[in-house]
Amino acid sequence: MTQSPASVQTAPLKSRGADIVRLAIAIAFVLAVVAYTWVAHGHLSLSLVVAAAFGAYMAMNIGANDVANNVGPAVGARAMSLTTAIAIAAVFEAGGAIIAGGEVVGTIKSGIIDPSKIEDPQTFIWLMMAALLAAALWLNLATALGAPVSTTHSIVGAVLGSGIAAAGWDIANWSTVGSIAASWVVSPVFGGVMAAIFLYVVKRTITYQADLLEASKRMVPVLLAVMGLAFATYLALKGLNQLVKVSFAQALAAGAVVAVITFLWTRMRVRQKADRLSNDKDGVNKLFGMPLVFAAALLSFAHGSNDVANAIGPLAAIYDTLLTQGIHGKAAIPLWVMLVGALGLAVGLALYGPKLIKTVGTEITDMDHMRAYAIAMAAAVTVIIASQLGLPISTTHVTIGAVFGVGFLREYLKANYARIIAEIEEHHRDNGAEQHEVEAFLKAFEAASRGDKDRMLKELKAAGKRGEAAISKAERKGLRKVYRKDLVKRAIMMRVIAAWIITVPATAVLSAIIFFTIRGMLLPA
Repeated sequence: MTQSPASVQTAPLKSRGADIVRLAIAIAFVLAVVAYTWVAHGHLSLSLVVAAAFGAYMAMNIGANDVANNVGPAVGARAMSLTTAIAIAAVFEAGGAIIAGGEVVGTIKSGIIDPSKIEDPQTFIWLMMAALLAAALWLNLATALGAPVSTTHSIVGAVLGSGIAAAGWDIANWSTVGSIAASWVVSPVFGGVMAAIFLYVVKRTITYQADLLEASKRMVPVLLAVMGLAFATYLALKGLNQLVKVSFAQALAAGAVVAVITFLWTRMRVRQKADRLSNDKDGVNKLFGMPLVFAAALLSFAHGSNDVANAIGPLAAIYDTLLTQGIHGKAAIPLWVMLVGALGLAVGLALYGPKLIKTVGTEITDMDHMRAYAIAMAAAVTVIIASQLGLPISTTHVTIGAVFGVGFLREYLKANYARIIAEIEEHHRDNGAEQHEVEAFLKAFEAASRGDKDRMLKELKAAGKRGEAAISKAERKGLRKVYRKDLVKRAIMMRVIAAWIITVPATAVLSAIIFFTIRGMLLPA
């Protein structure tokens, strides 16, 4: 069915109309923040009003870019619709920010600069304003380009750049800068390896078995119990720790309790539901649907409680400096500042989040429920392990690395399987087998469990050693190349990696330029 010329012409108009509406709502939110700050706190300084606008803009960009990591895989797997994902993430992001965002934040994110080197409070205010605007502009550009980047790295680079512009190179904590650079490698590699391990476990214990539903009855409750353990521990350490100080042992104990409850509940539910499902991957996928919804909600809550500080930390620092006329390492967060961050996350996600959600969920590699489960598990477990080992990581890089890891594992397994099929066909051909015999063997091989497949291949290899048929190592290597299929889109992967690498230097340079501009405008002539 072809579209009429009129409908083709109106489609771009509708798109432009939607863009204008989104922009109008975003501007209205920033103006509302400006109006409130002017009325309630404008007596302190006009700088606070401008900083509040920058903070609102930054919060919206965090919502638009960073939140996609929490819900993208579940949306790509069709465990929930895009609208449902946006609603869940918006509520839990804002809830995490307000409930567990913390009463106090560090004024200098990650200790990237030494505030004692800045003697003038006004210079410190300009520094923070420049950092907020630079980080927000970079996130806006990254979102427009469809590149999920680290919001923490964005604000860190921005603070570094304006700090150096304000007080020279000695202000920077270069060891911290080095650890952040190390996280560019550690985070995605760690996340990718963990996701590949989890997905391979799912495949070996369920999808490689002859009876998928029977295997699901045994393994899905175990897998979901492990998920309960990981997410309860993650939430305690990264979400609720702002409210109540929780040790790792206490968080792990709470996770163990949740794991036991999850196992008992899901074992009953899976047995009830499994008998009504088809005995294939589609049927198994349905067993992971609701857990993915919970995972998206919990990841969003933990993200809101942690990363809202990237928007409101500098704003809280500016407010504290204006109140006390001093520069402090920690600053209390007033409720109005917390609300600016929380509402900004939700507004940015609702208006501009779908672009990055689609990138993470569908454009890097194909997704299903089991792959999304592996990615969610990798995100939670990697953050827990890395935090205990003191490794520098970015949750954004971990999650995107997990998506890459899942895709690369699939590439390897599919290429390996295609090579095996080719070897089987070659073996039968060399022995003069009829086509129907080849097809019968392949059909039996396809239906066999992983253990039976291994046994059938061993018999073929043994036959090859007896001289009946054999494929050389060189031929196997050639088959691997022939049957390799790219299941990770390389162009998107390179775009994302490039954005990761230049985030800190780009925001640093931009922030320094903005700082010099602000100082030049506001210094007395």
